[in-house]
Order: sequence, then C-alpha cells, then structure tokens
Amino acid sequence: MSDLVSEEAGVSRREFTLQSALALLSTCIITLDGCGSGYSNPTNPTPTPTPTPAPTDLTGTISANHGHVATITGAELTAGAAISLDIRGQATHPHTVEISQADLQTLKNRQPVSHDSTNNSGHMHTVTFTPA
Repeated sequence: MSDLVSEEAGVSRREFTLQSALALLSTCIITLDGCGSGYSNPTNPTPTPTPTPAPTDLTGTISANHGHVATITGAELTAGAAISLDIRGQATHPHTVEISQADLQTLKNRQPVSHDSTNNSGHMHTVTFTPA
C-alpha cells in the first residue's frame, strides 16, 4: 500500500516521512508553548505578578562637599533598621548622618530625606537622599 500512496500522490517515501515528522514536531512545539508561564485561562484570568526590583544603592547629595560620600545600600533600605552613616569618603575628617526607620520608609515611598551631619572640624553638611 505504501507504494500505491507514493505513486498516486507523487510523493516519495522520504518526503512523506519528513513531512510527517515536521507535522508531529510542530504540534509538540505548539503544545509546549501553550503550557508556559504566560498561559491565562480566559474564564478565570489571573494577572501575572510583576516582580519587585531589588532596591539599589542610594547616594546622597552633600552640601558644601569636599570629598564626602553618603550612600545607603540596597540591603540597608530593604532591612529598614535605623543606620548611622559615616560619610568620610575621601575627606580628611569624618561626619556622621543618622537615618531612622521612618526615614528609610519615606525613601522606600520615593520621597526625599534630608539631615544635617555631625559637626566635625568646625563645620557640618546637609545630606539629601532623593530616590528616583
């Protein structure tokens, strides 16, 4: 019978086998694609949750700066516990800025926070953190 099929349809056994295999593979690909994470049931749509990006480090702007650096790390923002930042950076003297739990929550809500540093070497700085 296979001889009759190939003679009547004008398709060789090799072409028939190739076309059959391709048809089978395309069915498998469609089936696998339909079962991916993007599947939604039209009768019960469930929104795909958007992943929350990990917080990045937040660098503060320092008034009258001469080498100080104020950075709240992404981990510190996530932890949410009060922190005391040493903003010495490349300056020859230290300053400290206190950031409270409430300040960190304000930053998480994308609102700016400003605080004065300690007074060292006869001066202090205002440090402002402005989330993007």
